[in-house]
Amino acid sequence: MSRGTSLGHMALVAVALAGLAGLGGCGEARLLAAFPYWCNTPDGMALMPDGSIIVSVPNYNDDSQPAVLAKISPDNKPSVFYTLPVLDETGKVGPMGICRAPSGDLYLADMQYFNGPGGKPPLLGKSRLLRIEMIDGEPGRTVVVASGFNVANGVTVHDGYVYVTESVLAQESEPLLSGLMRFKLGEEGVALLPDLEQDPHLIATFKTYHPTLRFGADGIAFDSKGNGFVGNFGDGVVYKIKFDEDGNVRYKKVFARAAFMKSCDGMSCDLRTDRLYVADSVQNAIQVIHPDTSVTTLAQTPKDVKHKRWGGLDQPCEALVRGNTVVSSNMDWPFPGMINKKHQMPATLSVIKLPKK
Repeated sequence: MSRGTSLGHMALVAVALAGLAGLGGCGEARLLAAFPYWCNTPDGMALMPDGSIIVSVPNYNDDSQPAVLAKISPDNKPSVFYTLPVLDETGKVGPMGICRAPSGDLYLADMQYFNGPGGKPPLLGKSRLLRIEMIDGEPGRTVVVASGFNVANGVTVHDGYVYVTESVLAQESEPLLSGLMRFKLGEEGVALLPDLEQDPHLIATFKTYHPTLRFGADGIAFDSKGNGFVGNFGDGVVYKIKFDEDGNVRYKKVFARAAFMKSCDGMSCDLRTDRLYVADSVQNAIQVIHPDTSVTTLAQTPKDVKHKRWGGLDQPCEALVRGNTVVSSNMDWPFPGMINKKHQMPATLSVIKLPKK
């Protein structure tokens, strides 16, 4: 038995002993790609038509390396795709959520929240939504779509709009208030109102009750029926948003929660099944939310990864459906309360094969 296989088997046994409730269809995470030195903190991912993946790389673990977009080729080779322009006021850029629009352009959340004096949060009102023009498969100019976010985080495009999760709508609120913003495709140069709660682009709000994980709305996805889903990072809850024929929010309600799902970071929807795949950063797990609201665990690495080249989950922050697999971006940027305790190189992406049914 190979080292990777034996470690994966041990991980599954440990998860089973921890509690069988969430383990329907639990799989094994394996290494998809290990990055060179220029990537120490991968985050969001966008799937391209040829099967390649664009990865946002904020490099929060070591900002001596510039933030970039990386590209994972169809045969899983990493390379630098684009070195991002910085915000003049901070001299930095914080690429997080990223998605591809029908035009082929990329929409990117620039999270400036962690770029305050001394590199500490909070830096409020400076985060942005960016559009990167794509010309013949290569990046062109970068355009500011909207500025004035506190924590621009998850991004997706659906039915003529770009949606952005605002993870900290009101910094001092108790419980923490976060939100979902929406912009028409083609809308650019938007300056959000200083009081984000009054901005007309805000279409939904969420409350987070966790006392220390004070990040709210995070991952976002749409299913095949046009329903929106937003993950609340701190509380580990996924909300469902239903829209009327005019695109207005008809209702917002809790869709799924489970005792073993501790956080909801990046997510994607498999439109063939309408299953949501959610990165549970706290638990080193990829959770599956089924259309009937049940939650199961696709894969979990129940200890902090020491030898990353075998492909274990290491604070996964994005779960991207790619063919018959789910690709996990391993942020490995430790916070209190997580299984992940210490950053190690190299930065990696993991892959889990989807069950046939």
